[in-house]
Amino acid sequence: MPSVDVLIESKLARSVRVKQLEGMFDVPASEKCRLEWKGEIPIEGKEWNIGLIVGPSGCGKSTILRKVFGEPTVFRWKAASVVDDFDQKLSIQDITAACGAVGFNTIPAWIRPYAVLSNGERFRAELARRLLECKDPILIDEFTSVVDRQVAKIASHATQKHVRKTKRRLVVASCHGDIVDWLQPDWILEPATMRFHWRELQPRPKIGIEICRLNYEAWKLFARFHYLTANLNRAANSFGLYAEGTLASFAGVLYRQHPHVKNVWGVSRLVTLPDFQGMGLAMALTDALGSAYRAMGRRLHTYPAHPSLIRTFARSPNWRTVRAAGTFQPRQLKTPSGSWAGGRPNAIYDYIGARMEAERAKRFLS
Repeated sequence: MPSVDVLIESKLARSVRVKQLEGMFDVPASEKCRLEWKGEIPIEGKEWNIGLIVGPSGCGKSTILRKVFGEPTVFRWKAASVVDDFDQKLSIQDITAACGAVGFNTIPAWIRPYAVLSNGERFRAELARRLLECKDPILIDEFTSVVDRQVAKIASHATQKHVRKTKRRLVVASCHGDIVDWLQPDWILEPATMRFHWRELQPRPKIGIEICRLNYEAWKLFARFHYLTANLNRAANSFGLYAEGTLASFAGVLYRQHPHVKNVWGVSRLVTLPDFQGMGLAMALTDALGSAYRAMGRRLHTYPAHPSLIRTFARSPNWRTVRAAGTFQPRQLKTPSGSWAGGRPNAIYDYIGARMEAERAKRFLS
């Protein structure tokens, strides 16, 4: 089994300032120039996917990660777009799937250079590259240290799902214990005390959500993150999902003039803010809308072009595939303005899930 036996000794400085510090604090400097860690990491012979080395700054997390598991890969970001920085041997399908898996779903951000991304977007882009380009175990130091705690939790959850699904191994070092319930590590090592323990897989913490009607102006918060256009038809009904009191997802719904069916409404815009991607909030929002519209005798369709959304709707038991992903020709769907939609790659799904209670649905949609 892997063991830790690390000794770091620093050459004792005898400068004037060092001698002054010895005198001020009555502590021999030699006692502070020796760091040592000894212990066992019994991870052989037992199945695991994720390991976490956690503790306060200076306790030896990075040292142990490198001595026991190896040096984490350092990526270079030089291309004019993030997707072009990924290994050229990878297909665009592989890249978009990995980006989606870690909650990096904002397509406009994929075509920007890494240097202009936000901290949260950079963090997720790095995650996606590690999942695709690194061998097992994937190693990450200072995990979630550069992002706010909301992003840290959601990204941890999204990452662990992908690692388990693909049967990979991941070892991270972090000074933040708040990610434990979201990252769901199989084992934890605390270098400060050299305590090692196994952990059983548990459900992630619940997130309180609320869905309600929004004014048209709310679209401004989401417009630049939509993968097709920043425009929203003024006739659209706007809905929002709040996660723990913060507006996180948006849906715009329009009446569709269908050549054969007269009660079809369609989700024309569906956006989740980058900090909340990876938790399935968009599906929670569309499922609630589909349930409400169905209770009122209407059908709700979605027309996703985003590969991650297409995969999610295709797997959901609440949505029936009307048309699989492909390019539909113009004049197949008429918009409220009288123009015809079509000509871009997308799929069509019809909500077939449970109906909301009628009075509640009426209040919800009004």
